[in-house]
Amino acid sequence: MRILIAGVLAGVAIFFWGFVAHVVLPIGEMGMKLAPDSVQDQLAATMKSGFDGEGVYLVPGMDPAKMNDEAAKRAYAPRAASMPSAFVVYQPQGRDIVNDMSPNLVVQFVSDLLTGLVAAFVAAMIVGFGRRVQAVTAMGVFAFLAVNLPYWNWYRFPLAFTEGALIEVVVASLLAGVVCAWWLGRGEA
Repeated sequence: MRILIAGVLAGVAIFFWGFVAHVVLPIGEMGMKLAPDSVQDQLAATMKSGFDGEGVYLVPGMDPAKMNDEAAKRAYAPRAASMPSAFVVYQPQGRDIVNDMSPNLVVQFVSDLLTGLVAAFVAAMIVGFGRRVQAVTAMGVFAFLAVNLPYWNWYRFPLAFTEGALIEVVVASLLAGVVCAWWLGRGEA
């Protein structure tokens, strides 16, 4: 029961920090920009007519089946060097997440609760406040290094976006670590 409560408290702390990072501070929007409405309309029309359904699209891109074809690779190189690049997460069906965030907030809260439960599970295996905080914070740094840094490297996510992700993850995991260490340490000799 102690681990469950520590996990729920950590999840709430992570969720609250997400609110602060995205609504109060500009951390959640670091590296993000909005295209003008006219460009958004052009992109939407192009995506609807050119994309083959839901997916992640890389521009420029090369068919993975041609990765061993030297002629295809030679033809791709100048094209890739001369084109802007984009990482497009495409959903053919639109959704208003500005005026109705409730479905996203529910999913985020559940995700944060699960994250807090994992943090509490790991923290419960460790003795000592400081070590628990360090372990949970290290889990966050590990997650950042495993996910966000490769996105910056391979998919060219903006450095500011990656820095914002680092701040978000480190603060969230530090808070989760402190909450778990505090709750789990209550009553320990």
